[in-house]
Amino acid sequence: MPSSLLISAENLKFINGSDFLPSFPNKTLLKYSKYTRTVSLMPKCSLSASSRPISQPRFIQHKKEAFWFYRFLSIIYDHVINPGHWTEDMRDDALEPADLYSRNLTVVDVSGGTGFTTLGIVKHVNAKNVTILDQSPHQLAKAKKKEELKECKIVEGDAEDLPFPTDYADRYISAGSIEYWPDPQRGIKEAYRVLRIGGKACIIGPVYPTFWLSRFFADMWMLFPKEEEYIEWFKKAGFKDVKLKRIGPKWYRGVRRHGLIMGCSVTGVKPASGDSPLQLGPKAEDVKKPVNPFVFLARFILGAIAATYFVLVPIYMWLKNQIVPKGMPI
Repeated sequence: MPSSLLISAENLKFINGSDFLPSFPNKTLLKYSKYTRTVSLMPKCSLSASSRPISQPRFIQHKKEAFWFYRFLSIIYDHVINPGHWTEDMRDDALEPADLYSRNLTVVDVSGGTGFTTLGIVKHVNAKNVTILDQSPHQLAKAKKKEELKECKIVEGDAEDLPFPTDYADRYISAGSIEYWPDPQRGIKEAYRVLRIGGKACIIGPVYPTFWLSRFFADMWMLFPKEEEYIEWFKKAGFKDVKLKRIGPKWYRGVRRHGLIMGCSVTGVKPASGDSPLQLGPKAEDVKKPVNPFVFLARFILGAIAATYFVLVPIYMWLKNQIVPKGMPI
């Protein structure tokens, strides 16, 4: 099974420095650095993440760019991308904190894509009680073809503006999506809104790398949050009992310096009915606003180049795992 570590928000501790510790000590100590906020022509990603630079280009962290990115990626997603970043073992490990204890739970799988994560959900919950939402019709077309998901409801929609009523679901699950949200805080606020009192949100996503080259490509491609940012977003939205569980491919041997496309599973419980107490301004991205096609194409190509780097990283780590003797760090 993938190595994992459960971290309570209340027990997170920080020490001065610039990088995360490369291993898993008995008491989790995370290092971080403050970044200077700078003026940028690039769209902002999260107005709440004061510890993150807002000047990074993040070429695929826009809904339109993500739409076209997945238009092509959906063709190979389950067979090429998932084996390196999001295996069945990792999926089952990441879903464990969601506490899917009853087949009668109402579950929304936000940005469910091809339904790979949903397949893990319906092991525990009746498919007729699960709704798959995604902005990509091409990804959803793949999900519709999976026999186990025939009874699931399938909806096109926006993670930052969910088409569900307040206090609707028992569980909110989103895997491999937050990195594309222009404003992650808004998406997590929506997770709070749609849950019933006592309901649990589970967001599975990437973690920020510490190795310099991986940081460069991560900041070019999309949002790689730091672990403390996930905690901050959940708590600001109003969630209680916030916990973070580390996950990763087993052949990485716990290494996290290159970042991970699927690196943590974060959960929180909704303590009261109604909307989130957090107040936010207008949405960060207007998808109806005209986009210069040449700028769009240039950004898309640069983002795809950055994505290629992270396709190669798990191959590199797999080779190291084969070469370096067991028990030695890689």
